[in-house]
Amino acid sequence: MSSAHGYRQDTRLLDALAGGNSSTRLKAALAIGSHPEPGFADALVARCAIEPDFFVRDMLTWALTRLPAEITVPKLLTELRSGRAQARSQALHTLSKIGDSGVWPAITRSLLHDAVDEVARSAWRAAVVLVPDGEQEALAAELAAEFGRGDREVRLSLSRALVALGDVVEPVLRAAMTHHDPAVRAHASATERLRRDPDAGFDLAVDAARRVVALGPDREESTAC
Repeated sequence: MSSAHGYRQDTRLLDALAGGNSSTRLKAALAIGSHPEPGFADALVARCAIEPDFFVRDMLTWALTRLPAEITVPKLLTELRSGRAQARSQALHTLSKIGDSGVWPAITRSLLHDAVDEVARSAWRAAVVLVPDGEQEALAAELAAEFGRGDREVRLSLSRALVALGDVVEPVLRAAMTHHDPAVRAHASATERLRRDPDAGFDLAVDAARRVVALGPDREESTAC
């Protein structure tokens, strides 16, 4: 392949990556990931921040994981400070897929408690993947501060993240199940039920927890044992 031909090919892929058709962008991301070249890293990261289609974003992440981490990770860390929520969220998602534990210090409290639900959810998922040994309890305490937040999908994400941390979450769950806010108590109780029986399903766990909370603190304590 001549260098001129390679340049034209690269230009076509970059144009397709910014095209108006999501199928075209998806194919471009697939092509870039199938034959990864470090020169595409900036374009992939930039597209992650603005890409509206979920499937294309997922392909962009896959393409980035195919590139050397020493090239992609610094660019993604920069995105964590972006004022654009999608840039932060997608960078967190991609970092969790790369799995470089050295980026753990970049998973800050501000990201774990980001005002944008999708950013916070991505931070929770990334945190449980990247957390080093000895930091799980502190992470569990940070995550527990978000009990009662958001809609079903947000709450399910938090519960799954806590369950993924294992037995270290028991103290924070017990504490949250005695919280003054019934929404926090119900969410914590649902998380505990999900931890004990992952096959039960989150909605059933939430329904059961709400019934327990409605019966009052004494009933909650007796059923939490």
